Amino acid sequence: MIDTIHYFSFPMLPSNMLPDFRVRQRDYLLEISRLLTQELDLEKLLARILRVSIEMLAGQAGLIALKQPDGWRVTAAHGIAPAFLSYLTPLLAEEKVGELDVLELNRMLKDLTYTASMGLLNGTGLPLAAHGQVIGVIFIFRNYADLFTPNDRVLLQSFADQAAIAVFNAQLYGQVSYEKQRLDALLDSAADGILILNADQVIERCNAAFEKLYGLTREEIVGKKHNEIVRWKKEPQGRTLEESVTEGWPLTPNATLYVEGDISRPLPPHLPVGITYAPLLSGEKKLRNIFVSVRDITHFRTADEIKATFISIVSHELRTPVALIKGYASTLRRDDAKWDKATISDSLAVIEEEADRLSKMIDDLLDALRLQAGGLSLHQADVAIPSLAVRVTERFASQSPKHKLVTDFPENFPVIIGDETRIEQVISNLVSNALKYAPDGEIKISGSMRPEQVIICVSDEGDGIEAKDLPHIFDRFYRSTNAVKQTKGAGLGLYLARAIVEAHGGRIWADTNPDGGLRRGARICFSLPR
Repeated sequence: MIDTIHYFSFPMLPSNMLPDFRVRQRDYLLEISRLLTQELDLEKLLARILRVSIEMLAGQAGLIALKQPDGWRVTAAHGIAPAFLSYLTPLLAEEKVGELDVLELNRMLKDLTYTASMGLLNGTGLPLAAHGQVIGVIFIFRNYADLFTPNDRVLLQSFADQAAIAVFNAQLYGQVSYEKQRLDALLDSAADGILILNADQVIERCNAAFEKLYGLTREEIVGKKHNEIVRWKKEPQGRTLEESVTEGWPLTPNATLYVEGDISRPLPPHLPVGITYAPLLSGEKKLRNIFVSVRDITHFRTADEIKATFISIVSHELRTPVALIKGYASTLRRDDAKWDKATISDSLAVIEEEADRLSKMIDDLLDALRLQAGGLSLHQADVAIPSLAVRVTERFASQSPKHKLVTDFPENFPVIIGDETRIEQVISNLVSNALKYAPDGEIKISGSMRPEQVIICVSDEGDGIEAKDLPHIFDRFYRSTNAVKQTKGAGLGLYLARAIVEAHGGRIWADTNPDGGLRRGARICFSLPR
């Protein structure tokens, strides 16, 4: 710590004026004392300290430089010409804190002052020291000789010490305010809901994410008891906060709790959440606060449900073709029976058909996994959709003689840019669905044009799509109750169709009333950019 101060004198005062001057000096100290307790705004505090310092030392101008992590910086100035200050500020900024003490800083300032004023000004520096460390310096410019009495030295030392404490407190307050702002920003930007409870489990803080999750405003949540807001719909997994506190929680600062379940909220539905409770203990090991982190686990639960559905569907749908293939192959291999050519041909046809169905299901599952891993890759080229649609109808026509497959495209239907294989997969999936769910009748692939897109529709004359199923038909693994009873499948066809269309920059939808409701049936359309 630097404890040496450069002292310069006030003008020589008549003896009958000294008592009044001593009173003024003590008034300065009292003002600094008031600043110590009243002013916490650092900028205002420095300006007032500098003004008092100039008056107290009978100076004409002055500045305050504070230590920063990377050097000294002028933080307040009074009565200094802009040209001099503009020269001094970058010079101070270059001086590293670890390489410069207050004596050196005073010497540099005195030299600069003397040179810049051509010998007309002099100066004195008072170091600001608090809690054993120098935090800055006050430098006062004067234009006369100096001489201080012992009483002046004691007074000035007291002044510098009090000013340093005031500056230190203001800096500390600024740091605390900054940390509070940072904490507020952290809480409000967190994706998870966060609550802060006091020791009585009353909510003191609530962030924006929890407001959004729960459906009440911050004002409606803060001040309520924890169990008034976190109300479990049914018994959760893990012990609740109230049960744990009754049993003595927390015993250590790191004793976090985790509870998972559904909580009620003002508007349905209930919310699946995982809640983590972390305690804050005082030095006496008493509970002061509880930090509550609330995470919406709807997606995790949905993923678990999808996984269970996937296992169920795959195990069922894969077992059927494998069983048929194995059954027919085992029958044909029997040594104790002679099969005629027609029976062998029919059996091989079933094996081939089931093998094709198995192969398509595996391809769909692989495509679904690719989508989950990051999307499908497209190989774009010119695509003539009318000829592609004809190719699809020709392939499916031989599979179902009860249906009439037709295409309907304008003569000038444009060639688009896209992945022909994937677009054919979309149309094939839509035609395959129409064949499954319409027992007979016409299945039409039609197209129309818009200025910036083309629209392709596949319609049938079946029973149509029930209203309750419409929001879900493009979901992965979704199959309606009637579909499960009537047809085989894994519920991936429309899911993959939507993914392919969206990868091309288009969209897909189902019309609830094909042809304006003049006939029954379903029609699914998709758009592609031109």
